[in-house]
This record gives sequence, C-alpha cells and structure tokens, in this order.
Amino acid sequence: MGKHIIINVGRQIGSGGRIIAARLAETFGCKLYDKEILNLAARESGFCEKFFEQNDEKESYLKSLFHAHLPFLTDGAFYKPAFSQENLYKFQSDAIRKAAAEGNCVFVGRTADYVLRDHKECIDLFITASMEARIKAVCRRRGCDRATAAKYITKGEEERAGYYNFFTGKTWGAATSYDFCIDSSILGLDATADVLADYIRRRLALSDGASQEGGKE
Repeated sequence: MGKHIIINVGRQIGSGGRIIAARLAETFGCKLYDKEILNLAARESGFCEKFFEQNDEKESYLKSLFHAHLPFLTDGAFYKPAFSQENLYKFQSDAIRKAAAEGNCVFVGRTADYVLRDHKECIDLFITASMEARIKAVCRRRGCDRATAAKYITKGEEERAGYYNFFTGKTWGAATSYDFCIDSSILGLDATADVLADYIRRRLALSDGASQEGGKE
C-alpha cells in the first residue's frame, strides 16, 4: 500500500491490546512502538531510559517528581534546570512524532492518538475486554491470584487514565476519543485483530478527498 499508515492503540490492562497491536503491525508492515518509544525519548532528551520507564503513563508519579533533583541524566549529571513534567512529556511526544514521520507505525498507548491528532492518516483504536477476561489474562501473565490481579488492573488503569486525561484534556477510553472501540473478549484476540484489520483496509481504501460525517471530537 502506498499510503502512510499510522495506527494508535489504546488499551485496557489485560485486554490483549499489545498483542493485537503487534498483529496489526505485522499485517500492515508497520514498526511497532510500545516501550520502544521510551528508549527513543531517552536518546533524544539525554535522560536515562529508566526515568521514562518509572514515569510511563503515570501522571501521579510525574507530579511527585515535579522540580525534584534526581541524577537521571545519561552523563551522570543532575537533571537539567528546565526539567518539568511538561518537558518530560514533550520529549516523549517529540519521539513519537519523529517515529511517525519516518515510516508506517503502530503506537501502543503513550497518548499517541493525541500527540498525532493533526495527522489525517492516523487511525485511533481502543481495545477493551470484560473484567473477568482481563483478570484471567493478568493471572496468567503475572502468575498471581484473582484478588491481586484485580488490584493490579484497578491501580494501573487509574494511573493510565490520570496520565491520559491530564495531558490530553480528554477522557481515557471514551468512545469519542477514538475511531473504533472493540471488546476483545467477545471474539478473542485473533478475530478482533481480523476485524480491526478489515476496518483499517476500508479506511485506507477511502479516497483522500472523500467526505466523512462525524468523527472524533
């Protein structure tokens, strides 16, 4: 396909969103960016990757470090005086924009749908699943019991939503923020990926000048 493809995948914890994103990347010949974007942001900013990992989609953690003096620069020096939570987010956003400009991409989370909101070619997806399915998935993945899995999901999604809402001014997981929202627990991961791939093909087949009603707000 000759078109520039950018797919942004938001996801609930345990929904299989990353697995689906990886399958879409393979289907459409895109490079997958999940935690890889943290490495790019670290290289561009001079902060070590561990710092970005600790802040990854955690708005509450960023607030706690606002103007904190921590030796997280890659050269061993203390952080730059201009450091702020907004600057850290800007480094990551710049890395997302740079990756998107270089070729076909699938981004997982990190508010990529908002960062790339001015790219007409972007397709924004959100993967959800029933709580029961997500608990089972987290239990398998982390080797924990159901109560621990439920707490992990609740805490993680509070952080993820807080981060997204804080930086975008939108509501994480709200249907109006995305082009297509789907429950992966209904059809399973394979069939869900197939449905999304079909949707993406149909979107890509639309003529550049085709008018579309509605859309994201």
